[in-house]
Amino acid sequence: MRAERLVALLFTLHRRRSATAGSLAAELGVTERTMRRDLAALREAGVPLWSEPGRHGGVRLMDGWRSRLDGLTSREAVALLALDAPDALAGLGLGTAVAAAHAKVSAGLPRELREQAETVAARFHLDAPAWFRPTDEAAALPAVARAVWSQRRLEIQYQRRDKTASRVLEPLGLVLKAGVWYLVARVPGAGLRTYRVSRILAVEELGTAFERPADFDLALWWRESSAEFEKVALPLRVRVRLDPSAVSGLRRVFGAEHLAEVLVSLGPRDAEGRAEAELTLESHQIAVGQIVSLGPGAEVLDPPEVRAAVAGIGAAIAARNA
Repeated sequence: MRAERLVALLFTLHRRRSATAGSLAAELGVTERTMRRDLAALREAGVPLWSEPGRHGGVRLMDGWRSRLDGLTSREAVALLALDAPDALAGLGLGTAVAAAHAKVSAGLPRELREQAETVAARFHLDAPAWFRPTDEAAALPAVARAVWSQRRLEIQYQRRDKTASRVLEPLGLVLKAGVWYLVARVPGAGLRTYRVSRILAVEELGTAFERPADFDLALWWRESSAEFEKVALPLRVRVRLDPSAVSGLRRVFGAEHLAEVLVSLGPRDAEGRAEAELTLESHQIAVGQIVSLGPGAEVLDPPEVRAAVAGIGAAIAARNA
C-alpha cells in the first residue's frame, strides 16, 4: 500500500539523512519514477525535503526536523504497541526502554489508530513458554546479554550432562525458543555453537573485543540449525489421543526439561475429556516404549506401525495377566 510505503520512505530518510532517488527506489523495491512521485507526495504533505546537486548530492530532510507518527497504519501501530514480549525484553534489560518507546509512539498516534491498537492488544496475548515447563531460570542472562551488545569475549562454566566444561566464547546473539534462552556463540577454532543459558553456571567477561562476522545472520542461522537438529535428533512424528491421566503422565515420561522439545501441539479436550497431541520422538522403538509408559489412556493415531506395535504390547500384557 502506498501509505505504508510513504511511512517507510520517511523513516528511511530519517535514518540515511541524504540519498539519491535511485538508491531510495532500490531500497524500497520500486522504480525510480515511482520514488520521485513519492518524494513529491511527501513535499505536498509538508515534509521539508530539499535536494543537493552534484556528485555527492541527493534528497535529504531539513536538519533538526522530526516527524510525528500520524502516518502509521493500524497494522504498524499494532506491531509497535500490541505484540511485545515484556518478560523476554526485561530479561535483556530493555523493559524500561520498551515501555518508554510505547508511551512515545502512543502519544504521537491519532486517537483512532491508538484505539485500534489498544483493541487488538486486548484480544491477543503472546505467551512464549511451552506447556508443562517451569520457568527456565537463566541467572547468567544479563551478563551474557551485555557481552552480546558490547561484542566482548566471555569465559563460561557450562553444565553438560555429566560434567562441567569451561569455554571461551565470542557471543553473537541470543534466541528465545519456547521460553528458553539460547546463546549462539563462536568458539575460536571450533566454529559456531549453541548454549542453553540456564546451564551457564558462571560468566566472566574477558574485556577483549572481537570482530563480528560480517555475513552472520542470526535468524537465518537459527532456522537452518534448528531444521538440521530436528532431522537428525527428532525424526519421527507421532499423533496420539490422550485421556487426562496420560496428559498428566507426559511430564513423568519425557521429563519437564525436554517436554517442550517433544510436545509439538496439544489440542482441546473432547466430550470424553481426551485431547489429541503431536509428539516428535527419536525412533520407532523408543516411541513405542514411551507411549506404552503413558498407560492405557494413550491411543496412537499415526503412524500405523507405531499403533500396531503398541497394540501388540498391550495384547501381550493382557494375555500374560489374564
